[in-house]
Amino acid sequence: MSDGEDHHIDGRRARGNKRRAEIIDATLAVVTRDGAAGVTHRTVAKQAGITTSLSTYYFATLDDLLVAALSSVADAYTAHIRQIIDAPGDKLHGLAELIVNSGGPGRERALAERELSTLAARRPALAPVARHWRENVAELASTLTDDPQAIATLVAASDGLCTAILIDNIPADTDYVHRVLCQALGAHHDASTSR
Repeated sequence: MSDGEDHHIDGRRARGNKRRAEIIDATLAVVTRDGAAGVTHRTVAKQAGITTSLSTYYFATLDDLLVAALSSVADAYTAHIRQIIDAPGDKLHGLAELIVNSGGPGRERALAERELSTLAARRPALAPVARHWRENVAELASTLTDDPQAIATLVAASDGLCTAILIDNIPADTDYVHRVLCQALGAHHDASTSR
């Protein structure tokens, strides 16, 4: 294969990846606006400004589209969680900041994750991706305690806090969320330490 053919294939692949990313972003926008139940190839294509046949070219089934959308959200949170795990300082406080920030700059993607995770209970194809997200939270929790019950409690607490902040719009700041997570662990940390 010549260099010219290689460049042509690489360019086509880059354009395809860009189109896939645009369709995923459109899917997340539809989920945030209309809920996961509002996602169809037609609504996503309209949001992306493309034809329905082009949407189905990249994602043959609705499950393929929803899995890609939820995976993109999970990947973004995985990266944030990994940064928290690898960073020095109070990892629990880092998780608290991540939860609080989901109500701010990352609100749209966080809302989409909540919607798609809920949908995963009814669409088996989504279940592994939703489980992966919870395993990431559990991985963070395991850096804080070896107690499986405490890990499960922390995961449930963080999940509940995300719901409260996103859906119920409760006012929350990092110190408040940090205290709640510390209580979930059974720890007695001063929320003002380890900044």
